[in-house]
Amino acid sequence: QVQLVESGGDSVQAGGSLRLSCTIFGVTYNFRHCAWFRQTPGKEREGVAAVNSDGSTTYADSVKGRFTISQDNAKPALYLQMNSLKPEDTAMYYCAASWTGTGGPWLNQRVYTFWGQGTQVTVSS
Repeated sequence: QVQLVESGGDSVQAGGSLRLSCTIFGVTYNFRHCAWFRQTPGKEREGVAAVNSDGSTTYADSVKGRFTISQDNAKPALYLQMNSLKPEDTAMYYCAASWTGTGGPWLNQRVYTFWGQGTQVTVSS
């Protein structure tokens, strides 16, 4: 019954902003571990940002200071605010979640059990 659905991907000019949303169905409370990943053709999936239910966060060096991950634990939902976008941010973006695990937050994809289908972000110059 658990399903994650991303939205908000679009085509945007360099320097612009986008806000991605991940709506989580089939649960009445949010996951202990949530994250955003991205992937381009020919490359492995890359961790972008992660958050634990205690509010702790971590970011890939390439997006620090530009991206912000947040949660709405009541809905529940996951968000990624992306500012100062660069062409190298172009990718399919996926949200991910896991109920269990200690430590973190983590940017390792093997930590996460549930995945969305992705939303495309294209940044042009």
